[in-house]
Amino acid sequence: MISIDNYDFKGKRAIIRVDFNVPLNEKGEVTDDTRIRAAMPTVKKVLAGGGSVILMSHMGRPKKNPDPKYSLEQIVPAVEKNLGVKVEFAGDCIGEKAAEMAKALKPGQVMLLENLRFYAEEEGKPRGLAEDATKEEKDAAKKALKEGPQKEFVQKLASYADCYINDAFGTAHRKHASTYLIAKKFPNDKMFGYLMEKEVKAISSLMEAPAHPFCAIIGGSKVSSKIGVIKALIEKVDSIVIGGGMTYTFAAAQGGKVGDSICEPDMFSVALEILELAKKKGVELVMSPDALVADAFSEDANTKEAPANDIPDGWEGLDIGSKGKKLFRDHILSCKTILWNGPVGVFEIDKFATGSKEVALAIAEATKKGAYSLIGGGDSVACINKFGLADQVSYISTGGGALLEYIEFGDLPGVAAIRE
Repeated sequence: MISIDNYDFKGKRAIIRVDFNVPLNEKGEVTDDTRIRAAMPTVKKVLAGGGSVILMSHMGRPKKNPDPKYSLEQIVPAVEKNLGVKVEFAGDCIGEKAAEMAKALKPGQVMLLENLRFYAEEEGKPRGLAEDATKEEKDAAKKALKEGPQKEFVQKLASYADCYINDAFGTAHRKHASTYLIAKKFPNDKMFGYLMEKEVKAISSLMEAPAHPFCAIIGGSKVSSKIGVIKALIEKVDSIVIGGGMTYTFAAAQGGKVGDSICEPDMFSVALEILELAKKKGVELVMSPDALVADAFSEDANTKEAPANDIPDGWEGLDIGSKGKKLFRDHILSCKTILWNGPVGVFEIDKFATGSKEVALAIAEATKKGAYSLIGGGDSVACINKFGLADQVSYISTGGGALLEYIEFGDLPGVAAIRE
């Protein structure tokens, strides 16, 4: 496999898939440029090697083309500021102007294509179908899109460049035109960018050769969204700390009372299956015995502590309680490898962020004592940043869904497409 470090970029145009899906304020200004900064080493490497760069990314979920709210033109100042080089904006991603600009690029120059998702071809999802369209009609529309327009879309993007670099780990779990299909157009000239390379190495080492005890902390509101990853982790870890709204589905499945807490009754059988599977594999499932409960989902709510399996009606669990904090902290400090995905409470509201903060502090302390810690998923990363502890953990992954799918399936389409 080609490495970005030994590829000769001199006189070549590199098309780089980056993840510039960044938050904007009402003025269209970037409020957090973390993802832009993360891509800069790769872009600078190409430019330093005598090449030119075509940047492509998605932003948000636009339903029309064009949609000014999701235009990447808004991020040009932030990219220029971080890169220190003028960035030309194409105004489209597959129009004549984009093709002409790419062709005219000289070494050291950079251009940015418009939002890839302005085109249905990027995701391979047909638009404009009737709301009552049958499955057969949807499948036929998807097939027609992939067999015609999507192939042309990929061909046009590929025609701009001499080599392809994927540096967007956050979208590597999708078989999209710019992350998967385009790689096939560059059989001998495709590679990972530095960010993607780091992500793949960090997650591979975590899953292939972790130091034990290995603990995964899985939070979030729903069991349904984490079933696959929990089952996959049971095969790898020594323990799983379960937090967040999922706790109450597990509690209720075992006959507990959870009041008005978030709960998925249709997942009771799955929760019991997970408990049985963990027991069979000798994996400890750690759950908070108590909860901080509130009489409303609000900063102004009345709160008290209650057993996690005996919450009164009219009250809902929004964070772990005092016993849970101590239990989670002691458990985390006993581990040598720690994976954290998902907060253990409603951390966006300060009153219900203390459990997640305790988890973050314990991970930082364990890391200081020699443990390897990997934080992944948007909310967990937001947590670690909120508490100012980002520099006190081993690695922070830029991928949420991508990280979980990598753990669950052992590979990702965007990663496999480069390795093929």
